[in-house]
Amino acid sequence: MIDKPLVSIITPCYNAEQFIRETIESVIAQTYSHWEMIIVDDCSKDNSAKIISEYVAKDPRIKYFKTDKPSGSPTSPRNIGIKQAQGQFITFLDADDMYCPTKLENQLKLFSDGVGIVFSNYEKIRFDGTRNNRIIVGPKIVTYNKLLESGYIGCGTMMYDSSKTGLMQFKHVGQEDYVFALEILKKGYVALNTNSVEAIYRIV
Repeated sequence: MIDKPLVSIITPCYNAEQFIRETIESVIAQTYSHWEMIIVDDCSKDNSAKIISEYVAKDPRIKYFKTDKPSGSPTSPRNIGIKQAQGQFITFLDADDMYCPTKLENQLKLFSDGVGIVFSNYEKIRFDGTRNNRIIVGPKIVTYNKLLESGYIGCGTMMYDSSKTGLMQFKHVGQEDYVFALEILKKGYVALNTNSVEAIYRIV
């Protein structure tokens, strides 16, 4: 499907039984349907695995993996997911967050030769799902030098083109998602913002 490239959505999960259904349903609701969702369970102790397995049985686009032992951070699960990814475009969604329905479709439209990352604005909600219009807005264009100023690119909104960058891996450092984006832009690419709210970030 040359005109419809595969998008790999990487979801690290740890004890997310309260939220993982909403997270998965937000992916299923995407207006762009050629995706795979790779959920990597970091040895959850709750019913996360059972819930995920229900979706895996119903939708072959959803895939389940598990770490050998708890890693204590999303870095290792994300890296496992990236290694399993089959898509040209790779994006991230934590197990307590959600995508807006047009997230994939609107981001794919912005990729061109010099664009390594496409990201979006996002909304912050409370733990219980309460919304109060807390919208986080980023610049339209972010270069490497611009990103050094601040972490403008929310990990849950970021999509990158692996055909340009290769299968990038997260480093085991603080603010690993910020470092990840910096490493891509340091290659000379820019990041473009859709200028729309395409993800919902839950404060946990």
